[in-house]
Amino acid sequence: MSRQVLFIQGAGDKCKPFGSGKLIAYLQKQLGNNYEVLAPDMPDPEHPQYLAWRDQIEQEHGKLDADALFIGHSLGGSMLLKYLAEGTYQRPIVALFLVSVPYWGKQDWELEYALPDDFASHLPPIRQLFLYHSRFDEVVPFSSLRCYQEQLPQATVRVLDGKEHSFTEGLPLLAQDIKRS
Repeated sequence: MSRQVLFIQGAGDKCKPFGSGKLIAYLQKQLGNNYEVLAPDMPDPEHPQYLAWRDQIEQEHGKLDADALFIGHSLGGSMLLKYLAEGTYQRPIVALFLVSVPYWGKQDWELEYALPDDFASHLPPIRQLFLYHSRFDEVVPFSSLRCYQEQLPQATVRVLDGKEHSFTEGLPLLAQDIKRS
């Protein structure tokens, strides 16, 4: 039986050139038949709203095996973290991988995506937590990674050289970490 990997895409059409689709395809190829990469279409990805995405994430979680792995890319990682911090999902998580995830502030337009200040204390138990971020990411500032490091000191941090955000050519470290989890 293959191990399930739930991948929550970033904002925008995942099939567009800089959408999450190429990273998803890369992982499917690299992980092979031992893994089932589940990448559901998220509601209205061009105009994402937290409540709609939360409901979709919750629906997907209900279909997963206990040892499933979770990946959140860009805004998808923000949505996944916020959902987990709400405390309704209580099962332990084997591994959570967050790739190029923005850390939202408290400005009016960002409130929908912002995490509570104490979000880390509300997360379910996570055995392995990984953060991946390019040093010169042109979409999400590197300072977002630093904010997550402060809140999630137990995380393994993968600082990547370059300016990649969508990882259209793949992310070998992510595939390797998944195989080790």
